[in-house]
Amino acid sequence: MREVAFIKQNKAKWLEIEQVINGKMKKNPDDLSSLYINLINDLSFSQTYYPKSKTTVYLNFLSAQIFQKIYKTRRIEENRIKHFFLTEVPLTVYQYRRYLYYAFVFFILFVGIGVISSIYDKDFATLILGEGYVNQTLENIKKGDPTAVYGTGANWATSIMIIVNNLAVGAKLYVYGIFGGLGTLYALMQNSIMLGAFQFFFKTQNVLLESAKGIWLHGAFEIFGMVVEAMAGLILGASILFPRTLSRLESFKLGFRNSFKIYLSTVPFTIFAGIIEGFVTRYAQTMPLVLNGLIIFGTLSFIGFYYFIYPHIVIKKLNQNAISQGEKIR
Repeated sequence: MREVAFIKQNKAKWLEIEQVINGKMKKNPDDLSSLYINLINDLSFSQTYYPKSKTTVYLNFLSAQIFQKIYKTRRIEENRIKHFFLTEVPLTVYQYRRYLYYAFVFFILFVGIGVISSIYDKDFATLILGEGYVNQTLENIKKGDPTAVYGTGANWATSIMIIVNNLAVGAKLYVYGIFGGLGTLYALMQNSIMLGAFQFFFKTQNVLLESAKGIWLHGAFEIFGMVVEAMAGLILGASILFPRTLSRLESFKLGFRNSFKIYLSTVPFTIFAGIIEGFVTRYAQTMPLVLNGLIIFGTLSFIGFYYFIYPHIVIKKLNQNAISQGEKIR
């Protein structure tokens, strides 16, 4: 069958599914399952005969969306918050996983710009970090504690201040995505260049390892979370720029709903990062190296697993369940 005829034959059914996804049409769980099975059959046909066609991309998108719709209509026995973090967020991250890769590519690129700029401009760190902060850090390095700045102030007051500041930064990274994603990239660039200049500054003072022992105690959650927040902002921007077959407004609504879930999932990590920075980082230079490394690599492994690996585990598990019911996510 020619692709044009295939589209013409099934267009009405696909448009109906779009209406269901957008909430303009209600279906009971049995009807939803029937729609899903028919859609999967169409997707299989399209993947076989038109593998590189936009039709296949479109059907794959529809199948992911309708599956989430079906899953939400099923009775949820577990705690709602638990279900959100253990199922909804991983499913959404999996669906938009390429945006996580994009965010990390931009992050690495911008950090590299910060490092390279510091190499060719000796005053770049002062320009980015501020003369007062640089001078204070130089004094701390002379005293043998390059991260002493984290030991100032009361534990609880420091944690609250840091948490509020980091939540504000994360909100900017996400909300600025409304400007077609460019606002998110700008905010990510500012923070990433600062990180690159910050770390290279310690290298020039020959205390890179000592600084890393302090910075990355809380930095694993904080920095990784920042990249995920940028991911959410890019999804929001893409929903405006690339509506596909949906109206721009409907695409934005869908993009906002899904990206907000991802953004919301970073909040606990931001809070824990603030707690670690306020209560633990001040002891970075005196705690045993083993404990220091355990916290750094433990937190990094946990958040990396949650966003990179766990979504695939959830999808695999749901696929196995779907196969047993004659369905399958693609």
